[in-house]
Amino acid sequence: MGLGTTVETVTNETDDQISGGLEVERARRLRQIDDLREHGTNPYPYRFDRTHSLIEIRNTHGQLDPGSETDAVVSIAGRIMLMRDQGKLLFLTLQDRTDAIQLFVSKSVIGDDAFDTMTRLDLGDWIGVTGNVMTTRKGELSVKVSVAQLLAKAVRPMPDKWHGLTDTDVRYRQRYADLIVNEDARRVFAVRHEIIASFRRTLHAQGFIEVETPVLHVEAGGAHARPFVTHHNALDMQLYLRIALELHLKRLIVGGMERVYEIGRVFRNEGISTRHNPEFTMMELYQAFGDYSEVMTLAEHLIVTAATEATGSTLVDIDGIEVDLAKPWRRARMIDLIEEATGVAVHPSHPREKLAALAVEHGISVDSRWGTGKIIEELFEVTAEAKLREPTFVTGHPVEISPLARVDRDDPFLTERFELFVGGRELANGYSELNDPVEQRARFEEEQSAKDAGNLEAGTVDEDYLRALEYGMPPTGGLGIGMDRVTMLLARTQSIRDVILFPTLRQEDFGS
Repeated sequence: MGLGTTVETVTNETDDQISGGLEVERARRLRQIDDLREHGTNPYPYRFDRTHSLIEIRNTHGQLDPGSETDAVVSIAGRIMLMRDQGKLLFLTLQDRTDAIQLFVSKSVIGDDAFDTMTRLDLGDWIGVTGNVMTTRKGELSVKVSVAQLLAKAVRPMPDKWHGLTDTDVRYRQRYADLIVNEDARRVFAVRHEIIASFRRTLHAQGFIEVETPVLHVEAGGAHARPFVTHHNALDMQLYLRIALELHLKRLIVGGMERVYEIGRVFRNEGISTRHNPEFTMMELYQAFGDYSEVMTLAEHLIVTAATEATGSTLVDIDGIEVDLAKPWRRARMIDLIEEATGVAVHPSHPREKLAALAVEHGISVDSRWGTGKIIEELFEVTAEAKLREPTFVTGHPVEISPLARVDRDDPFLTERFELFVGGRELANGYSELNDPVEQRARFEEEQSAKDAGNLEAGTVDEDYLRALEYGMPPTGGLGIGMDRVTMLLARTQSIRDVILFPTLRQEDFGS
């Protein structure tokens, strides 16, 4: 028999009953496996020659009239999601990665023994079948099965298809089960794939070369973050999991590669929230002979194009309001946004005491080590950041908080840097890259002093990167985009855990 009733009953019982029911069901299925083997059937065969995916069948035959039967013979494979036994007929719903389709199984077609074997299949089993494409009298596209083969016996019953996995922690921990029964989870990761594929197409068309750079770094640089520390035994040296892709990519600009990008995992030893996961995916690119205005335009183009190609629309939902990404995105300086929010003009050149007093007025606890630039950043985060619902490029960051960006050509206290905010979330960061090795050394030394004073997120002096700059890096624009947050926006999800297949969680206790 099928397990639809059994699974639904188990989900409504107590934890002890669920555990006991699961063990009983697993034992039954394991006995079935033993029985199959005793009768010469391998419940886990090595391969199956599939001729079509289910979406290919639907695309080719989806317009068949009700009650039609074709001469098209197909071999398909997937997981059994539903089963209805009507005596001499079986109706199964088969699901693969692309679609779901009905199997029409008649005892008169496949024979008594094969039919009896199919009635003993369970929901969750993987099968391969061969048969003719048809439609039922009600117009349901189906495959009339002539041959069937068990491909993998499921020992553990599926979660209830109708109620799903209601515990979000279980969903993230058992992503494999979530993907089986949760169509929206499959949709989100299909969107994620299309976004990344779109980025690659767009960048390839603009002459960028995709590269891979080291995950293990001697120096943790390229961003303000606390790194994960590891040890290489053979070399007896401390290494860091990278917190950014930046410094190695800019070395390639020095080497003359001119336009490079990487899509890769970065690691930051920080808190976990709906916006943060300790490992996440960044796209970083560097373009010789450009500046921050050029990569700002490119960031907008990448995301708008990805929205169209991944979802078919440039409309996104922000706080229940539909926003069209195709509209030109606002650009505003950080200091101007603070003034809009507070009514007070601020600038890094202002007396520290004045800025500190304004920060305290807005509930900010000012650290004695902060300069005017850091205070301005904190004021922005508290007073203005959350209000940036529609896409906004925030520009003109203070020099103090931008150690790798060039000084603004019109204001020596600010940098040619931007951050992109949508829905109150930062999605991207970029700047005109600092390429003066003397100034870069001074910035690194300031970072090192901050680190020595106790700032665990500050950077260090990267001597090899400075050596690279001494060979000469042309004017360069750099851009980093958080791929997980872009996916959250375009797939319309609220937690970063929904867009990472296996998010970081507390270790599960499996008992003794």
